[in-house]
Amino acid sequence: MVIDFRLRPPFGGFLHVGMYADKAAADFYADNIGLQRSPSARQESMELLLQEMEENGIDMGVATGRVGHRKGNVPNDEIIRLMKEYPGKFVGLAGIDASDPKEGVREMHRVCVDGPLKGVVLEPGALERSRYVDDARLYPFYAECERHHIPVILMIGGRAGPDRTYSDPQRLSRIAFDFPEVNFVAAHGCWPFVQEILGICFYQKNIYVCPDLYFFHLPGQDDYIRAGNFYMQDRMLFGSAYPFTPLSCVHEFRESFRPDVQDKLLYRNAAALLGL
Repeated sequence: MVIDFRLRPPFGGFLHVGMYADKAAADFYADNIGLQRSPSARQESMELLLQEMEENGIDMGVATGRVGHRKGNVPNDEIIRLMKEYPGKFVGLAGIDASDPKEGVREMHRVCVDGPLKGVVLEPGALERSRYVDDARLYPFYAECERHHIPVILMIGGRAGPDRTYSDPQRLSRIAFDFPEVNFVAAHGCWPFVQEILGICFYQKNIYVCPDLYFFHLPGQDDYIRAGNFYMQDRMLFGSAYPFTPLSCVHEFRESFRPDVQDKLLYRNAAALLGL
C-alpha cells in the first residue's frame, strides 16, 4: 500500500493555480532535479493520472485545498467533490486562509470536525502579506486544532515565502513546543535547512517531515534517508509533489530506505496521522 501525501490532481481549481497554469515554473522544478513531468500532468488528464497511480502502485493521493494563496485558490468543497467522484482514491485536507484565523476556525469545523476532510493546510508565507508559521495571530487556530486533534500541515521549505526565513525550522519548533498535542507536518521538509529540522525532530516527537520534491537529487537527500531509516521511521512521509514530479519517483523513494521501514514511510505513517 502507498499513500502519496502531496498529490494535486488535474481537477477543478487545481487547473487554475500556478502548478498547472504556469507550465514554465512547473518544468523548472522537474528539470532542476533531473525528472520529467508525467503525461497526465502535461495533458491535464484525470484518466491518465489514475492509470499512472495504478502503474506505480499508489493507492491513494492526499489532495489539499488552497485558500488565500497569492497564486490562486482551490476551494475545500472541490476537494470534497474530488473525493466523491473518485471514491477511495483521494483523501482531502482543508486549505485554511492564514490571514483570517477566525474564519479558519469556522472552516475547520465545517469541513473537518463536521465534514470528511482529515486535516488542515496553511501556507502563511504565500499570502499577499506574508506571515510566518509562528505568527501569534495563528495561535488561536492552532489551539482549536489541538482541541479537536486535527493534524496541521504547514508549507515550510523551498519557496515558502519571500525569503528563506519563512522556511526556518526554529519557527516550527516553537509552535510544536507550544502545542504539544498537535501533529505538525513540514511540507517541503524545511529544505534547505535539512539538518536543522532533522535535529529538531530528534527531540520533538510531534513533528512529521514530508520532503516531497526536495527529497530527490538535492543536497540533504542523504540526511533525510539516514533519519528515515532510524529515528524518523515513524514520522517521515512520502509525497511526490505531483504535478511537479512524476509518480514514478515513488520507486526511487522506496529503494532509498531499508526494507523493514518502507511500509511505514510509504503508507502506515500517513494512514495513522490521518486516522484512515
